[in-house]
Amino acid sequence: MREVFQQELAEVQDRLAEIARLVAISIEKATRAFNKSDVTLAEEVIADDDKIDELTVQLDELAITILARQQPVARDLRIVVSALRISASLERMGDMSTHISQLARYRFPDKVIPKSLRPTFAEMGALDVKIANMLAELLTTEDMALAEAIRNEDDKVDALHLSVFDAVLGETWKGQAADTVDATLASRYHERFADHAVSIAKKVQYLGTGDWQQPAPADA
Repeated sequence: MREVFQQELAEVQDRLAEIARLVAISIEKATRAFNKSDVTLAEEVIADDDKIDELTVQLDELAITILARQQPVARDLRIVVSALRISASLERMGDMSTHISQLARYRFPDKVIPKSLRPTFAEMGALDVKIANMLAELLTTEDMALAEAIRNEDDKVDALHLSVFDAVLGETWKGQAADTVDATLASRYHERFADHAVSIAKKVQYLGTGDWQQPAPADA
């Protein structure tokens, strides 16, 4: 029975890594669709989100079955409970990719963001893609250095997010009301995507080290 239980735990972790890889593909496509106003790619991301949702439901059902049948304790219990929370965050990351793609679809054939902000969103999207790929690797390898790297990249996303707000609220902003709304929403989606990745990284870090404390700043 113990061997079966360990196999089930390994399957939970494998499924998390699989969903994370799909999320990484989703955000990569979403950012391309957004930046290039590619409606075909946007529709692909929106359609593929059903697969991410389906896999998260299946994972949750497996985790609940393990809880009911195996009644795990200590670290094994933390793994299963954390898996439920991580799957929820991954599902939300997939939703953020979908929301970004929906903006591209709504504004097609125009681009969503005014020219002055496009470099900012290109950088923000590239950071989200980098974070998603690191997260997929973290869930596969449990390399704790990746957890720290994700948090550092999230700081860059946060700074860009704030710069978007500064731009749309500034006196030199020439965008229309729709431009302001689109820029604000898109920036928020990018920022929340990265935040969910940080949340997952913290859970993996806790499982690996038993330490839930905030890491020291890089320049401390």
